[in-house]
Amino acid sequence: MKNTYESPLNSRYASREMQELFSPDMKFRTWRRLWIALAEAERELGLNITEEQINELKMHKDDINYDVAEKMEKEFRHDVMAHIHAYGMQCPKAKGIIHLGATSCYVGDNTDIILMTEALRLIKAKLVTVLKELSEFALKYKDMPTLGYTHYQPAQLVTVGKRACLWMQDLLMDLEDLEYVLSNMKLLGSKGTTGTQASFLSLFEGDHEKVKKLDRIIAEKMGFKDVFPVSGQTYTRKLDSRVLNVLSGIAQSAYKFSNDLRLLQSMKEMEEPFEEKQIGSSAMAYKRNPMRSERISSLARYVIVDAMNPAITASTQWFERTLDDSANRRISIPEAFLSVDAILNIYINISQGLVVYPMVIEKHILEELPFMATENILMEAVKRGGDRQELHERIRIHSMEASKQVKVEGKKNDLLERIASDPVFKLDLEDLKSLLKPQNYVGRAPEQVEDFISSYINPVLEQNNSVRIKVELNV
Repeated sequence: MKNTYESPLNSRYASREMQELFSPDMKFRTWRRLWIALAEAERELGLNITEEQINELKMHKDDINYDVAEKMEKEFRHDVMAHIHAYGMQCPKAKGIIHLGATSCYVGDNTDIILMTEALRLIKAKLVTVLKELSEFALKYKDMPTLGYTHYQPAQLVTVGKRACLWMQDLLMDLEDLEYVLSNMKLLGSKGTTGTQASFLSLFEGDHEKVKKLDRIIAEKMGFKDVFPVSGQTYTRKLDSRVLNVLSGIAQSAYKFSNDLRLLQSMKEMEEPFEEKQIGSSAMAYKRNPMRSERISSLARYVIVDAMNPAITASTQWFERTLDDSANRRISIPEAFLSVDAILNIYINISQGLVVYPMVIEKHILEELPFMATENILMEAVKRGGDRQELHERIRIHSMEASKQVKVEGKKNDLLERIASDPVFKLDLEDLKSLLKPQNYVGRAPEQVEDFISSYINPVLEQNNSVRIKVELNV
């Protein structure tokens, strides 16, 4: 409907697979999987639950009667109880054992952890894909000199490929953080109303070992190795903060990349992809605005700010639980994942189609390289019998005059001509030009690219070869 607000994260930015992960249908189907796991575990530990009841639950785990659930939620004002009753109407034999001993957080919190875990895996796959694309770009341009910048002022030369390694190193740190968090994801398990498992202890007639096994069995059935050892009614909201800090880190790295590319595109040295019929401006038909990079910057800013939500929520929880986290978490967590998903989709798209303009890069180098080469010129002139201190002063004077030519009079850098015409240097223009090969001023940049990719990136790509995916890009 065009007269109802719809989140742009759904309609414009995030992929279908991430939207499906945080969809109501995925949530409620996961609730039913958790109710089945609970019933199976309780049966295995000796409660009076039949195989027939469990089979009935399994038969209806995916065909959710939403019309009934929605009607009951309006009556009960409680979404979990509404879905318990709706499930029970489909499963009359199992109705009495659904949610046995559990509290709402059994399905709510465990589902949140399951969905965040799956979403982190999807983010990981896309992060690895970006690393793959950038590594190929870096190797292709590892030898191409380009101006380095400090303080956004021309500095010593680097290479186009080396700069891409800076982007990759940030992403590699993000991947390391993501893998750590992913490897430590735990279910809430079955902890009861205040985390004491009192209801389950009563069900199992005081058998503590069975209560402990119940947690472990449920975790195993849901694909987890562990549960939180202690909790209130909810799992600690520190987990949400930890997860969104990872997403914020990815956003920060992508933001840095997008800003670099926007600057490079302004200098006409590199560009993001621009399609044949793409329009850059409704007024200025010649423009090629970096809209993809700008979208990364825009979404990244949102994620970085959004990461404050779970931090505040974790800080302000009361004792064993309070409900002021609920509405916030329903918005902040899915939207952080949807935003980072969109960011990485665009990042993949850009990295697959980066355009480099070597002639412009070379032009900018030659405008600045004479200044950078003055130390080499000084050394060569000394070898030819010159006085180091006198030569240094002459270079200073010539440099100031050449800089004036460029900045005040708008002329080209004529430093080489000035030095060539100064007899104290004993160097002609050809001698000087032989000292100005850009490749001589990039240091170990090409070797750093090779070493970094072979030692750090390739092992990651090999280890995660199966998780790289082709994504449907909505850019």
